[in-house]
Amino acid sequence: MESIKQIFRIGYGPSSSHTMGPVRAAQMFLERCPEACSYTVTLYGSLAATGKGHMTDTALLNILTPHAPTTIEWLPDVILPFHPNGMKFDAYDTHGQIIDTFTVFSIGGGTLANEDFNEQRIKEIYPEHNMRDIMRVLSKSGMSYWEYVEQYEDSDIWDFLDEVWTVMQEAILSGLEAEGVLPGGLGLKRKASTYLVKAQGYGAASIKSKGLVYAYALAVSEHNASGGRVVTAPTCGSCGVIPAVLYHLQQSRDFSRKRILRALATAGLFGNVVRTNASISGAEVGCQGEVGVACAMGAAAACQLFGGSNLQIEYSAEMGLEHHLGLTCDPVCGLVQIPCIERNAFAAARALDANTYGTFSDGQHRVSFDQVVEVMRKTGHDLPSLYRETSTGGLASTYNIYGQHID
Repeated sequence: MESIKQIFRIGYGPSSSHTMGPVRAAQMFLERCPEACSYTVTLYGSLAATGKGHMTDTALLNILTPHAPTTIEWLPDVILPFHPNGMKFDAYDTHGQIIDTFTVFSIGGGTLANEDFNEQRIKEIYPEHNMRDIMRVLSKSGMSYWEYVEQYEDSDIWDFLDEVWTVMQEAILSGLEAEGVLPGGLGLKRKASTYLVKAQGYGAASIKSKGLVYAYALAVSEHNASGGRVVTAPTCGSCGVIPAVLYHLQQSRDFSRKRILRALATAGLFGNVVRTNASISGAEVGCQGEVGVACAMGAAAACQLFGGSNLQIEYSAEMGLEHHLGLTCDPVCGLVQIPCIERNAFAAARALDANTYGTFSDGQHRVSFDQVVEVMRKTGHDLPSLYRETSTGGLASTYNIYGQHID
């Protein structure tokens, strides 16, 4: 299993698979063909179906057009065998002849792969690949999840997670300050600042607490939707969940920065298990692989902060993912706004609920985290393609029925 650094990537939204991944692919191709007189990028499947809403074309053009004229072609009905998020780069000489071609796939969380290489399988540093085996090691050694991470990661892991936490907090604060309408054409108003004010005005502690969690998750998700700097956790589309959970607990319970970073390490480990054994790509398994996994990660982090045992932490994470099984990826008009932003807020609150439920238990339960990961993988592959980030099914199609879509 690879480093948890693959789970937490810092970059600009609104999408890790549709923005971050294509940007990195374009940079790779530019290094291969800096002398080209023109470029053509062909987008396939989900990248083509929702790329405009995710600003894929803008991201690609920003990289390539400073060097040579670039054309984007869209083929949403053509799905290449390797992965739904396919893209092909062609470079041309002065006579219009192709001098190089590069086909690559954005497989989730900003990770790239094709038949010749896979960034998800570059360097394995963990000897265990599932939670069952990890927990067996922890049971024998007495270690916690974050200590297991520390044992196998490079010595800079805490500096890395410190930067991750800094960017997460900056996204929250920026999102809480921003007002107005989100870009994209839906006319969706930002809600984070309003939710913060309303939450702070409540006398009932339970309502105030939940309102603050909503506000923090909305802040990051709205910041992401406007192209702001965020951390994939595990994706851009689900980037509001973990920051909301951890920021709320830091503010309300005064947890130290060191303990927050340890919770992030645990969250990253659980996300990494899903990434290794299933998928975190909405185009491959639906939103259960994005928001569902983020909820599981947030639940694990929260349970650790509250002193949960390894069993209770695993149980909390299992519930966070189990109760998102079957969740489709159906962004209206291809934008990471409806229903994505609200889903982040609800998943953050559900992560805290999963933690509460888990800590009430003794940690013993019938369905393991690994089993739910496998069910999620199978469920995602059984979903019809229109429910996997194509904007042709689910809420996206219902919205279009009423003529409120954008061209």
